[in-house]
Amino acid sequence: MHLETINPLTIAYSERHTSPEGPILADLSRHTFANVMQPRMLSGHIQGRFLAMIAQLMQPKRILEIGTYVGYSALCLAEGLGPDGIIHTIDINEELEHIMRKYWAAAGKQGQIKFHHGPAAEIIPNLHATEPSQQWDLVFIDADKPSYGLYYDLVIDHVRPGGIILSDNVLWNGKVAEPQNHTKDRDLPHILAYNQKLLDDPRTENILLPIRDGIMVSRKL
Repeated sequence: MHLETINPLTIAYSERHTSPEGPILADLSRHTFANVMQPRMLSGHIQGRFLAMIAQLMQPKRILEIGTYVGYSALCLAEGLGPDGIIHTIDINEELEHIMRKYWAAAGKQGQIKFHHGPAAEIIPNLHATEPSQQWDLVFIDADKPSYGLYYDLVIDHVRPGGIILSDNVLWNGKVAEPQNHTKDRDLPHILAYNQKLLDDPRTENILLPIRDGIMVSRKL
């Protein structure tokens, strides 16, 4: 779940001084908050603009997204794709597929975003087997927290040098800073272990940004 760890007034100020998300994304956000359970899972304005800017700076040809939800973040990442670029996005829940496809089509991106329904741990190896010579330019991990380490292990060797892995929710509503006070949180130990795993990995350099619920940016060396 996406939660803020910064003063709400500071967040509001940041939003006012961040470029707008565009009408299609704004409509998708309104629709999600009005009609979908757990709408705070949506990336939202500031995080969405961050994802779009990273993609625009990188101009990736192949993006992997683990965790699709309503397709908002996929649309943001797609802003950086060239005409021959593609996003493979994976989610175990297919109930929201009609929403994501509606808005992808409205943005003219339906041909560049390929949705895979099922367990990511099974789908990712199949993608690598299908295109063994291809590497990921950009990976966005935003799915079930206990599996973050597994997803990282599955993709890291298939990310090109200089490629980026973005991992969401790594501040876990600020609980990472005081884990002793949150002993009943079942996901917190997985987040703590994941953050340490990335810090200890000599194959990447990392920066943890306090955007929304925290985004770890890992650049493969």
